Amino acid sequence: MDRNRRKIVEGDVISDRMDKTIAVRVERLEKHPVYKKYVRRRTVHKAHDENGDAGMGDRVRIQETRPLSKTKRWRLVSVVEKAAGAEPVVGTGDAAPAQG
Repeated sequence: MDRNRRKIVEGDVISDRMDKTIAVRVERLEKHPVYKKYVRRRTVHKAHDENGDAGMGDRVRIQETRPLSKTKRWRLVSVVEKAAGAEPVVGTGDAAPAQG
């Protein structure tokens, strides 16, 4: 297989809770065969994110690759756009409020 002919798609990260894995929702428009109107179709791909660069809501570009696990067949190429308010909030004190 020619490495340069692998599919590259762009989508939004809908989950980053797995270790080194993100779930990316890719949307496409298809013309309905009977009604000839465009219908929005969505697919969720699992992608390998080695360094944990992508977060929830980010716009990312992913590329087809060899099977990395049972469901993971894509890898992260780049983060196109970070989500608004993506910076984590650092706590100033205890994790839980004091009781009593």
